[in-house]
Amino acid sequence: MKYKIVADASCDIPEEYLEKYDISIIPIEVAFGDEIYPEGLDKKEFYKKVKETNIIPKTAMPNAYKFEEFYKEYANKDDVFVLTLVISMEMSQTKLQAQMAAESLGMKNVFIEESGCTTVAQGAIICELCKFIEKEKNVDKIIEEFYRLKEKCKLYAIINDLKYLKNSGRLSSSSAIIGSMLNVKPIVSIVDGKVVNIAKCMGTIKAENYLFSKINSIDGEHDFYFIHSDNLEAIEKLQEKYKDKILPNQKITNCEIGCVVGSHVGPKCYGIVYFEK
Repeated sequence: MKYKIVADASCDIPEEYLEKYDISIIPIEVAFGDEIYPEGLDKKEFYKKVKETNIIPKTAMPNAYKFEEFYKEYANKDDVFVLTLVISMEMSQTKLQAQMAAESLGMKNVFIEESGCTTVAQGAIICELCKFIEKEKNVDKIIEEFYRLKEKCKLYAIINDLKYLKNSGRLSSSSAIIGSMLNVKPIVSIVDGKVVNIAKCMGTIKAENYLFSKINSIDGEHDFYFIHSDNLEAIEKLQEKYKDKILPNQKITNCEIGCVVGSHVGPKCYGIVYFEK
């Protein structure tokens, strides 16, 4: 049995994993005012456009048709099982679109589930599941591992400007106002499928210390991910500064946030994703 993994473009996965495991991504539309990009934009072009236009981009979830067009190649093939792992239902109804597509094709060889998160956390769950599939081919055990990874995956990030999350409806206005105060660094996480402003730290040093203070236990069997939105320099410094907090010999993976979630968090965000034991 071959397993085919597909995700929506709200997830961010390092290129090395996309290529190695042949992971497919359903595109998500990104709009800058009247300029619409149905397939999204590559990261470099996206952040350049954000900077030059000063427009807060908007996104539109993929509809059932996009999933159906993808599923047609694999529907009810005896030797392929499709794992569809999408953004949290608290953030988007993408799971329902995928389910409608599968139902319209009478598709039985498919598993569709929300990841409970988005961006690199969603991508990390997929990457680690792909590693598991290399050694385990039983579908029930693979699905069981997905739910375990979903439960253990943690994301913490420093947001540069909360106006993006406020504008997209991912965060309350009151939280955004507090986060805009001088030198306050808002920390966000994903709790019960929602983006939550869990702390507000005075200055960068305290904010970065807070990120690593949240770590209870790291499962060294999985990568430790440093994440950023057009802010590679910040995570390189973070990685060097807190290298003693990461387990010896644990693989470190850097991953940039793409245009979909970048539309909601804005540029210069950075943080960590890891798995607890």
